[in-house]
Order: sequence, then structure tokens, then C-alpha cells
Amino acid sequence: MASTAAPKAQVLVASNRGPVSYTVGEDGSLSAKRGGGGLVSGLSAIGSDADSLWVCAALSDGDREAVRRGEGEPGVRMLDIPADVHADAYNGIANSVLWFVHHMLYQTPLEPVFDAEFRRQWESYRAYNRAFAEALAEEAAEGAAVMIQDYHLALAPRMLRQLRPDLRIGHFSHTPWAPPDYFRLLPDDIAAELLTGILGADRAAFLTRRWADAFTACCHAVLGPGIPSGTRIGVHGLGADAEFLRERAHRADVDERMAGLREEIGEGRRTIVRVDRTELSKNIVRGLLAYRHLLREHPDWRERVVHVAFAYPSRQDLAVYRDYTAEVQRVAEAVNAEFGTAGWSPVLLHVKDDFARSLAAYRLADVALVNPIRDGMNLVAKEVPVVSESGCALVLSREAGAFEELGEDAVCVNPYDVVGTAEALHSALSMGEGERSERCKRLAAAATALPPARWFLDQLGALDD
Repeated sequence: MASTAAPKAQVLVASNRGPVSYTVGEDGSLSAKRGGGGLVSGLSAIGSDADSLWVCAALSDGDREAVRRGEGEPGVRMLDIPADVHADAYNGIANSVLWFVHHMLYQTPLEPVFDAEFRRQWESYRAYNRAFAEALAEEAAEGAAVMIQDYHLALAPRMLRQLRPDLRIGHFSHTPWAPPDYFRLLPDDIAAELLTGILGADRAAFLTRRWADAFTACCHAVLGPGIPSGTRIGVHGLGADAEFLRERAHRADVDERMAGLREEIGEGRRTIVRVDRTELSKNIVRGLLAYRHLLREHPDWRERVVHVAFAYPSRQDLAVYRDYTAEVQRVAEAVNAEFGTAGWSPVLLHVKDDFARSLAAYRLADVALVNPIRDGMNLVAKEVPVVSESGCALVLSREAGAFEELGEDAVCVNPYDVVGTAEALHSALSMGEGERSERCKRLAAAATALPPARWFLDQLGALDD
């Protein structure tokens, strides 16, 4: 609990994952590791004297130990929510239900099944959101601005409003929002509770106009015409941090990874680069199948191109994600077995997370493949053109949020169409150097139009309008 003598925060951010994580050493000592991302950059932009506080969940044993010892970073409050409650809320509801709904990932003949176990986990999701609402209510100064993040905390705005009607509350959705017909897979009372939870905010914001419109349509379909709370709807398309990326991409460790990748790729070969988590929505398997089709139908690319595919494991505590990661590896091995030669591996697959190696691949990319089934934004589509040295062509799914801003200069694909994606890869590889360079410049300009600090400050300012 915060000390009663502590000053109250004027700007608060709430999210499942915070800006710092802790590990316990063999000697029992705690070590902290700072994270990155748009929220970290955004909150730092308001200045260290702004009385800000980040409220987040303790995610690991190290995090929980830090909370128990009363240790922590200035400006961060971690909530030691019981591990079983967090597991139900995070894995059972947020990642296994809400993520699947918003990304339209269910195999509907078999799933979802909203049974008694779902209802039990939903109670944990409520408890998790309530813990955040109560902490925010306790820590916020009179009239403070509270920026609540994402589908993990969809109920918190309404709960916080009931506790502290004086606060200015914003909610931001980092995922797509499902259209009404799909959103209404959810039980009627749960669908209404999610919507009214977010409508407890003064302002609900989204990454693209498409997702904002879908939310409004769901409100009309489930709750009736109009936005009954008077909640304002906003759009803020998070951009890439060009200054950080360009500086970080030219450090020694990235140069070292580039040399290693060049050796693996081989002299004079073109590169198709993808960098993704092995989330089901990223569509990595179909990307590999499209590459296989390219090599079958356009054999002149054999031994002249390498698909550099970084597929970093995600959510491996869920069986469906472990199975998907294994399938990515199986298909990559099958492509190499079918086409590989003594001096050429068609696919270079890396599954160990390495940010420096990702940046090295960005610099080497001739073509970036970003083909999600559905994505709130997809920052990789924005980052590669910023870092690419020779000017890359972007093959981009029309279902990525980034398509709204980048589609004009990308090669568009239907993410389900393997043959169409293969032809798009062929077109991108065949694109003239001049055209590719000019497109890349325009892509980079569009990608950096709203960098993280301004993205955050724009939302903060909009709460005052």
C-alpha cells in the first residue's frame, strides 16, 4: 500500500506489463531490468517532475518478491495480484478469449465454449480489473489523468469512475476491435459488461479509424443506438521511433549480427525478412507456404533469395501457441528439405529472441513480409522502412492496422491467399531499385508521423479537450 504521506500522482498509466521487471539471483539479491516501447517513451516525454505513476501487475516470482520486500522503481507501483487470479484473468480470459475475439481466430465449429469454467475465470478477470481500479483510485490526485491500457483492463474504467468520478479517464485499445457479428459470439451479458466498462472512460481511443468504428458499431448493436455515457472516441496511430531505431541499429552488436547474417545468407542474394512473435494472428505459416509457392512457380529465384524469418516464441504457457511454434519450425524445415542445396538454405529461421539481430535483418531487407491475419497496428511494418539501408519493398496484409497509413506504397496482400502472397513477393523482389527506394522513403515518412512520445501526449491532451 502507498504511504498516506506520499504525494498523489497527476498522470497515471495502468497496464498489465510495466516498465520494469525483476529477477532473483542465486544469492537472493534482486536485479531490475527496464523495458521499452511506446508507453515508456510516452510517459518519459511528460518529464520527471510531472508527478506520474505507472501501475502494473507483478508478473514473475521476481516481481512478486520485489513487492513483498517493498523494493521498486520510483514512479512504478506493482500490484501483487494472487498468481491464480492473474493466470485466470490473463491466460484464461484476456489471451484465450478477448484476444481470440478481437483477432477473429476461433475455429467456430468447436470453439468458443462459454461454460461454467469460463464464468469462474471471468470472476478472476473482474477481480484483476478491480485491483487496478482500487490502486488507481488510491494513488490519483484530485482531477488527475488516468491512461488505462488494452483488453486486459477493459472493465477498469467503469470501476474507477465509480470510485473516483473526479478523474479524467482514458482507455486505449492496442488490438483490433471485432465487428458486431463476431463480437457477439460473447455471451450477451459479458459483451455488454466489456463495452460499458470501456464506456466508463471519458475517452476511448484506438489505433485506426476501422477499429474505432467497429467499437462504436458494437456499442450500437449490443447496448442500443448512441454512446450512452457520452464517451468520446479517438484515433491515434502509433508510429515508429525513428531517432531511437536509427541510433540503436548502428551499434556494434548490430554490426556484428549483420556480419553473421551476411555469411548465412551468402554473397549477392536477395532477402525477404519477417520479424514476429509466434502469435496465431501473425500468419507465419502461410507466409512460409507463400515463399514455398514462389520457389516452385518462379524457379529462377532459387539460390538467389533467402527468407530470413525470425519467429520468437510467444505465450508458450498455452498449448495452442506451443503447437503453432512447432508448426512454424516444421514448415520451415520442409521448405529447406525440398529446395536447399549444399550452398543455400532457402529459409533462415531463428526462434531465440534477439533485438540486435532483428535490427540487423531490418538493415539488410530487400523485402519485408508483414502478412497478419489481423493486427491492431504492426510496428514491424513501420520499423523496417525506417532502418532499411537499400530501400526495401513492403508486402503488407490489408488486415494490418498499419495498412491504413502505409497501404498506398506497399504491395497489398489478402493474408489467406498463399498464391497471391507468392506473386506479391515476386513483384516486390522484381521491383526496380529506384521505385523501391522512393516507396521506402514515403513509407518511412508515414511510419514516423506519430512517434511514441507524441502519440502519448496527444492522448493526454485530448482528455483536456
